Amino acid sequence: MGAADVVPGVSGGTIAFVVGIYDELIESIKSIGKNSLKLLFTGKILSFWKAINGNFLFFLLAGIAISVFSLAKLITLLLTDYPVLVWAFFFGLVLASTWFVGKDIKERSWKVILSFIVGGVVAYYITVATPVSTPTNLLFIFFCGVIAICAMILPGISGSFILLLMGKYFFIMEAVNTLNLPVLLTFAAGALIGITSFSRVLSYALSHFRNITLSLLTGFMLGSLNKVWPWKKVVETYTDTHGEVKPLVEANILPDCYIFEAIALALAGFLIVYFLEKLSEKVAK
Repeated sequence: MGAADVVPGVSGGTIAFVVGIYDELIESIKSIGKNSLKLLFTGKILSFWKAINGNFLFFLLAGIAISVFSLAKLITLLLTDYPVLVWAFFFGLVLASTWFVGKDIKERSWKVILSFIVGGVVAYYITVATPVSTPTNLLFIFFCGVIAICAMILPGISGSFILLLMGKYFFIMEAVNTLNLPVLLTFAAGALIGITSFSRVLSYALSHFRNITLSLLTGFMLGSLNKVWPWKKVVETYTDTHGEVKPLVEANILPDCYIFEAIALALAGFLIVYFLEKLSEKVAK
């Protein structure tokens, strides 16, 4: 999930769904609230830990953190030097995820179909939206944390890409690479507020409108494929804090290089999701 969340266009929520931990993730986050915090503040630490499914959240968040801090620099470097190959791998991953999440939809009513269309259109629009220039003050960074984390736990909606649209993806990646604690702690505080609030909405939707919600999430993933199409041309650039010119806005083009390598990596991404899905089914049994 951490590796996926670092890439603009890929959602950690997609990975959680594929490996079968999405519902447990949402319910565990949802459990962090007034009742559980009361246990913490009254010294009942063990009861608090059990109430929030602490073991699950601890190991999941530890894995995400280790992945983000260890892979942020590598993935941004690979996206700069080998973009076609990186995008091809994630294209296969997201395509497979779309299929495996979609097959869990148990009905085909007009509401479910409409939800799928809306999800696809919204995700596609997000992928073609133009990044904006925004402030770097800590209040706005807090707001970015609130918005981005909501997207990160939605399959198909990339929190990293939302940050890119808000003009803060490279700013946050730079903060990760340089351990800029004021920025990272502010962003984390916003993320904590956002995820504990939004998890309640998702939990209610999955409990009461599961098929419609799954259809919407499947649409999100299908629409997001526009962003992870491997072959692109640079339309607009920006200059980072080190004076290097990097791509900001890109447009999809027909395959023009690394065609066979890209197909192989897309297939690898697809197969990884396939095996993760089969593994999660085996563990569930």
